[in-house]
Amino acid sequence: MDLLISILRILVEVAGLALLGQGALYLLAGARRDDNVIYQLLRLIASPPVRAMRAALPRAISDRHVPVVTFFVLMWAWLGLAFLRHAL
Repeated sequence: MDLLISILRILVEVAGLALLGQGALYLLAGARRDDNVIYQLLRLIASPPVRAMRAALPRAISDRHVPVVTFFVLMWAWLGLAFLRHAL
C-alpha cells in the first residue's frame, strides 16, 4: 500500500511541477510560448490532469483558468497523499 501511495504521489508531483514550470514559462516567454519546445513538453506532461479537470468543472469556468484550478487540486491531492502515507 505504501508503494502505491508513493507512486501516486510522484505522479501528482510531476504533473504539478509541469504546471508550475508551464506557468513560469508563460510569464517569461509571453506570446511566443507556443514556439518554445520546453513549454510544449510541459504542456504535454500536464495535459491529462488538465483535460480531466476541464471535464469535471462547469462550463462557466474559463478554459484559461482550468490549469490554475488543476494546480491547486493537485497540490491538495499531493498533501492528502502525504498525510495518508504518514498515517499508514
